[in-house]
Amino acid sequence: MIKVQTGQGEITISSAVFTTITGAAATNCFGVKGMAYRSMTDGLVHLLRREAMSKGVKVTYNEDGTVSIELHIVVENGVNIATVCRSIMSEVKYVVTKNTGVEVREVNVCVDSVTV
Repeated sequence: MIKVQTGQGEITISSAVFTTITGAAATNCFGVKGMAYRSMTDGLVHLLRREAMSKGVKVTYNEDGTVSIELHIVVENGVNIATVCRSIMSEVKYVVTKNTGVEVREVNVCVDSVTV
């Protein structure tokens, strides 16, 4: 959880809020098929359903009040992966800051798979 001090009091934002906002922002970008999750039992990459996309997001709270976000995604075949990742980084940074008021220090995108 992250705590934001305001003139009127304190706001506490849970990890679930960040993962939900981040997952929705990332999957709305062109070329993203969905969020990915690597299974520890079989080592395979699984495409997550909309309800479980928070498993593909890791949020780290920094001491300076910012957050760092790591995303695991599956992209569509034929897209420019670097361009898609830059788009995701920009969109996630903007949407998270706009919706929570918390500054995003960095967004790291891991492309785990490409679908045909």
